[in-house]
Amino acid sequence: MRIEHIALYVRELASMRDFYATFFGGVPNDGYHNPTTGLCTYFLTFEDGARLELMTRPELGERAAAAYPAGWAHLAFQLTDRAAVDALTERLHAAGCPVVSGPRVTGDGYYESCVRDPEGNLVEITA
Repeated sequence: MRIEHIALYVRELASMRDFYATFFGGVPNDGYHNPTTGLCTYFLTFEDGARLELMTRPELGERAAAAYPAGWAHLAFQLTDRAAVDALTERLHAAGCPVVSGPRVTGDGYYESCVRDPEGNLVEITA
């Protein structure tokens, strides 16, 4: 068994598609729109076959205001080595993405940084 894809609701579908394509190499499909419900989606496929579905709809609600809300915590991308983590972290920082932590070695042995995507979702970059 394997996870087929992960889905993330977003407010700005096209800009979030472009973010994950530009910085993480996701290749988007042509998109989907359900005229009845207003749901719009893109699937991005990554080099190893993993897929991320970005979705939006007219009645999208607000994220919980808690610092650590229940639910999915982050999305992690594994890079080839520490230098690649450093380089991508700097590139994201230069593009205006907040760096939450790192790059650093974590207590569980990862070399990682954590950044926020344009809508505030936490993304880990590991080696």
